[in-house]
Amino acid sequence: MEINKVLEKLCCAVGVSGSEEGASEVACELLKEYADNASVDKFGNVTAFIGDKNNGKKTLLLEAHIDEIGFVVTYIDDKGFIKTAECGGTDRRLYAAQTVTIHSKHPVRGVISTLPPHVSSDSKSAMKKEDIVIDTGYNKETLEKLVSLGDRITIDGKFSVLSGTRVSGKAVDDRGGVAAVLYALSLLKDKEADYNIAVLFASQEETGSRGATIGAYNSEADYCLATDVSFAYTPGAKKEKCGIMGKGAMIGISPVLSEEVTEKLKAVASDKNIPVQFEVMGGETGTDADEISVIKSGIKTGLISIPLKYMHTPVEVVDTEDIKAVGKLMYKFAVGGAL
Repeated sequence: MEINKVLEKLCCAVGVSGSEEGASEVACELLKEYADNASVDKFGNVTAFIGDKNNGKKTLLLEAHIDEIGFVVTYIDDKGFIKTAECGGTDRRLYAAQTVTIHSKHPVRGVISTLPPHVSSDSKSAMKKEDIVIDTGYNKETLEKLVSLGDRITIDGKFSVLSGTRVSGKAVDDRGGVAAVLYALSLLKDKEADYNIAVLFASQEETGSRGATIGAYNSEADYCLATDVSFAYTPGAKKEKCGIMGKGAMIGISPVLSEEVTEKLKAVASDKNIPVQFEVMGGETGTDADEISVIKSGIKTGLISIPLKYMHTPVEVVDTEDIKAVGKLMYKFAVGGAL
């Protein structure tokens, strides 16, 4: 699998929380290479099943979320400015003067309006939610013919290959996780797994893990390996709260995660010489794993994260070797990690 090409396809697709259709369709097409039954459900989740439900094997769910942060159109004022609400945890420090795309029937380009420092009384503080308005150049009458309330908006971000195996782009959170699952499936192709494999690329993680709740319930899985991104160290950050980019997958350790699955991940990584590091949390993980673990009668869940810089910005940075490490750990767990 050409990881850069797959990741670029995923990151360039549009899929703001609650309107994931574009990203879900791209992910579904990529998934069909490994599972003919891959499909998009009515909630925007991408799902697939590899195996035979009558073979007596337990089911292992591989999960990542498909949605991305963005905005939604809430109002068009008399001057033609578009007012917005956030979909997910956007970083308002970065958004002044960014270019955006409003995803209407025909995409509309715009910029986030900002006052020059020469005429602003406070040019250093982050924008307030209510101050985020978009200028498209159209007047109200014309704009109302092009844009509808509820249309999703994304900050424009270019997928770029950086030095070595590092790449940058929007929505690497968590299309990097989707790529890791696809990489695991590419390694599993034509191999005999210890489990039936269920796949879930979940919608609406950024607005409350709603897709994972539905998708995990329907999977009827016994175990789950969820993957998301976590913080990579950058100057000024607390080292104990961060992973190191290029040092491998981050195995989560948390009271909400299955100790049995976590210990098995550690053992597999050690036995197969897969580079890993550890992320210790005293409570919830802030990922879909929190919801998946308590679905139905409970799914024993482990979390494997990808260290990522500049989270929730249009220039998220990741090392594709870390994505591969996550995928390889999932693969080795599936073919030699029977619990």
